[in-house]
Amino acid sequence: MIIGTVIGQVWSTQKDASLEGLRFLVVRPFTTDGRESAETIIAVDPLGAGVGERVLIVAGRAARHVIGRGHEIGFQTAVAAIIDGMELEDGRMVGPSSEFDS
Repeated sequence: MIIGTVIGQVWSTQKDASLEGLRFLVVRPFTTDGRESAETIIAVDPLGAGVGERVLIVAGRAARHVIGRGHEIGFQTAVAAIIDGMELEDGRMVGPSSEFDS
């Protein structure tokens, strides 16, 4: 599982038939050192997360379960939760977006 921040959306008119009707988000992984990650992940979003929100991303079988289309889907990552907040080992509170971090 990966925690990340939604930074955009992806639209595609030409795609595998198993992906019809699905919404795709661009997610930047969260780092505990406060630096922005150079990596991005594309994830199916069945929950309706918005740009700026923190999300929990799952992969593989867990993602196919969240998407709800079984093993016949051609995708490996999905948004499993929209995060309201979390507390790190050092006591820092991390909010639903960077504006709520302390």
